[in-house]
Amino acid sequence: MVSRDNSSTSFGTAAEVYESARPEYPSDAVAWMLEPTLASDRRPRVADVGAGTGKLTRNIVGAGCDAIAVDPDNAMLNALRIAVPGVPTKVGTAESLPIDDESLDGVLLGQAWHWVDPVAASREIGRVLRPGGVLGLIWNIRDESQPWVRRLNSVVSRGGAMAMFDDGPPPIAEPFDHLEEREWAWSRTVNRSLLTDLVRSRSFYITATADERNGIDQNLATLFDEIGLHGSTTIDLPYVTRAFRSTRRTDDI
Repeated sequence: MVSRDNSSTSFGTAAEVYESARPEYPSDAVAWMLEPTLASDRRPRVADVGAGTGKLTRNIVGAGCDAIAVDPDNAMLNALRIAVPGVPTKVGTAESLPIDDESLDGVLLGQAWHWVDPVAASREIGRVLRPGGVLGLIWNIRDESQPWVRRLNSVVSRGGAMAMFDDGPPPIAEPFDHLEEREWAWSRTVNRSLLTDLVRSRSFYITATADERNGIDQNLATLFDEIGLHGSTTIDLPYVTRAFRSTRRTDDI
């Protein structure tokens, strides 16, 4: 959703599925990322970068901030304009933001930092943040402590975020030098249709060949049959939300 390769700009072809199937973010997690911006008497101005259809944007608005949504894919922004009306939208990336210097109190990225060049993105976000402004990074990650979720992940790929986390916390660069982290465990009730759409909203599925998609669909159907997920039957899909924040240093970049 931000910039690293062509997969990151593939989501617009499935914007409707993305909006309906992707989970929301826990409001407590977003409030925690925004906490440094809310200490001021001034209403914070916060950008959601890699905003997609606005899953994180609506949390930013709900926290009492003035939001700006930035995404490289105008098809995703079109869906966002419907889902979160009235929020200004801009086409751009984390590495090239169409935003003035030191004009923001916060920049948040949801399910997106693993798409970016962390050095270039850190530098560019540092440019648009006021000194002391916050960079917030957040991911909803399926909880593999459940055996059936491990099976699901073996079918659909663990994704770029999990590969990044295998190497440690998200990489950042100047003018940021330290990440705080918190986690929230929760679950979402899903049925077969919703879980199928969740898979179909992923970049690896969107960019797959027809034969590859057929193979994924068949493997999903086998898994769903084995766990008894039919028709309106539901199951709880467990998540761990990992949130990170860092403030821009007050010395010169």
